[in-house]
Amino acid sequence: MIKSNKYFLNSLKKTNEETRAHLRKLLPQSNDIKITKAMNYAVLNGGKGLRAFLALETSTICGAPKFQALQAAAAIECIHCYSLVHDDLPAMDNDDLRRGKPTVHKRWDDATAILVGDALQSLAFEILSHDATNPDAGIQLNLIKSLALASGVHGMVGGQALDIEAETSSKKFTVEEIIKLQNLKTGALITWAAEVGARLTNQDLQPFTKYAASVGLAFQIQDDILDIIGDKKQAGKALRKDIRAGKATFVSLLGLDGAKIKAEQLISQAYEAVDELGDKANQLRELAKFVVNRAF
Repeated sequence: MIKSNKYFLNSLKKTNEETRAHLRKLLPQSNDIKITKAMNYAVLNGGKGLRAFLALETSTICGAPKFQALQAAAAIECIHCYSLVHDDLPAMDNDDLRRGKPTVHKRWDDATAILVGDALQSLAFEILSHDATNPDAGIQLNLIKSLALASGVHGMVGGQALDIEAETSSKKFTVEEIIKLQNLKTGALITWAAEVGARLTNQDLQPFTKYAASVGLAFQIQDDILDIIGDKKQAGKALRKDIRAGKATFVSLLGLDGAKIKAEQLISQAYEAVDELGDKANQLRELAKFVVNRAF
C-alpha cells in the first residue's frame, strides 16, 4: 500500500498540537492537587490525536468555525483518554504502560485513575454545553446526546463489556461477533468524531458515518496485527497480550494475511464513502491509509 504522505503526517501532528494546546486551557491547572495533575497527565501525555483530527478535518470540509471544531475535538479526546485510563486498570486490561509512560494507576493509584476517568467524562460534556462550542442549543444538545450514545452501553462501554466477555468466556466468538464488538468499542467514538463537522453545521451525516465505520474497523484490525508483529517501544504499551490470553481477534480468526486483506478492503470502502466529497476529502483518504500503515 502507498505510504501516507508527509503533508498528511504534518497535518496530523499540527492538529494534535492545536488540540492539546486547547485542552490545556480547558483542563483544571491546580498543580498542587493530585487529581488535576493526573487529569493533565492522562490527556496531554502523547497520543496520535486521530479523533481530534477527524473532528477538525470534517469541520473544515463542512465549513464549521475552527474554534467550535476545537471544542468538539477536545471533548472527544477527553472521552477517549478517560476510556484508556479505565481500560488500563487492573480490573480491566491491567496495563503498566500507556504511550510509553506509566499508566495513571501506576503513576498514582487505582482510586485516582477511576476519578480521573470520571472527571474527564464529565468535562467532555461540560465542553459541549458551552455556547463557544455552538450558540445553537439544538446543536449543543445534538452533540451531547450523540456523544453520550457513542460513549455508553450502546457504544464504547458496551463494546468494552463484550471485550471482557470475549476474554473471560469459554464461548468462541465469530468474526461477525468481533466486528460487532469493535464497532462499539473502537468504532463508535471514531464515528462521532468524523460526524462533528456535519453535526456542527446541520449537514448530511451519511458519507462521514459510512467512512468512519470502515476506518474504525480497519484501525482495530491494524491494532490486532500490531499486537502480533509490532514493536513495544513504538507502540508504547505491552504487546502479545491477546494471544497469551487466548482472546479472539481478527488475526486469530482470519490469520495475519487474512486480517491484512480485510483491512485493505475496508479502506477501499472508506474511499468510496467520501467519493461525493471530491478533493475536499483528500485528507480523510490519507487518514485511511495511515490507519493501516501505522506502526503504533
